[in-house]
Amino acid sequence: MGSRSAAGSLHLPIRLRGIQLGRPTDILLDLDGWNVLGFAVLCGDDSRRFLPYAAAVVTDEEIAVGSALMLLGDAGFYEQRGVSFRSLLGTELAGGTLLDMTIDATGHVTELELEREGLRVLAAVPARAAA
Repeated sequence: MGSRSAAGSLHLPIRLRGIQLGRPTDILLDLDGWNVLGFAVLCGDDSRRFLPYAAAVVTDEEIAVGSALMLLGDAGFYEQRGVSFRSLLGTELAGGTLLDMTIDATGHVTELELEREGLRVLAAVPARAAA
């Protein structure tokens, strides 16, 4: 698997052996290391859950899980500890307005897609702030 668009990933169904369990509503990020923590998920029963990125296999057609138990019940706990991808969209970041980001197979953000002076450009991920 290669890199993929964060925004594009939000359009994929979450499935267990072909059975749709839900849809991602957001991607939660750790901006210190620019890593994906996981997906905020709206399940078929209207419950909100959290799917750790490490427990998912993201393909062009779906976000696959090996077990429904990977969808953790306390989504709010994880939402408080991560930064919402959706909340970052349209904000100033790295000298432009954030439109999307590229995520590699390991869950690391590798590039930012920005709008600068009316043009779409790819930019490096900002360096980690000194502790």
